[in-house]
Amino acid sequence: MKPLLALYEKGLEFTPRFVDPKRFEHHEDWFKQINPRGQVPALDHDGHIITESTVICEYLEDAFPEAPALRPADPVAIAEMRVWTKWVDEYFCWCVSTIGWERMIGPSARQLSDAEFEDKVARIPVAEQRTKWRNARAGFPREVIDEEMRKIRLSIARLEARLAESPWLAGDDYTLADICNFAIANGMQFGFPEVVNAEATPHLLGWIDRINARPAAQAMFARSKSEMPAREPATV
Repeated sequence: MKPLLALYEKGLEFTPRFVDPKRFEHHEDWFKQINPRGQVPALDHDGHIITESTVICEYLEDAFPEAPALRPADPVAIAEMRVWTKWVDEYFCWCVSTIGWERMIGPSARQLSDAEFEDKVARIPVAEQRTKWRNARAGFPREVIDEEMRKIRLSIARLEARLAESPWLAGDDYTLADICNFAIANGMQFGFPEVVNAEATPHLLGWIDRINARPAAQAMFARSKSEMPAREPATV
């Protein structure tokens, strides 16, 4: 979602191609020729392949400076923005991801026969991803789930506290800090209603609503495919 929303916010023309993770398309040979790590997203710009979602967002700022800016001009503000993009990549994303693997990937993996599962896993180029698939199929230990939920609560508290101080994460302007964190936080009011709700996190919900109301976000959701199921409250 990060680079997609950035593309729509900047008003850039592009040709999207969506892969179906449930069919393991990102592990097919044709995709691994684009990104040998077998991971999405990947941007092909004039034959140059750019990978890693936050890197793609920053690349778009450098490659298309004439388009509406999503990165501040002031060095201090840029640093503040990057504190948030670094944090979401290294902390917030991972605890939410583990719960997502437990809830979504695990049940799908368990529907495969042992032979089918091993065939799929053999095509995953990143060793850590193969391990995560095996853990998801077996089910993550309760202590792992509890620790990841602790991190989620800490993350949500940090976002709520910051958004109580300013309308956007890096200050008064909407930036990549917001886009990158929105990609993880959007929908948490459905997946984690005990943590993200009107009583506990009013500022976070207001921020989520403001981004969803933006024309770029509305266009992105209307024109994009998603592997996410219909959003309903869930618990682990």
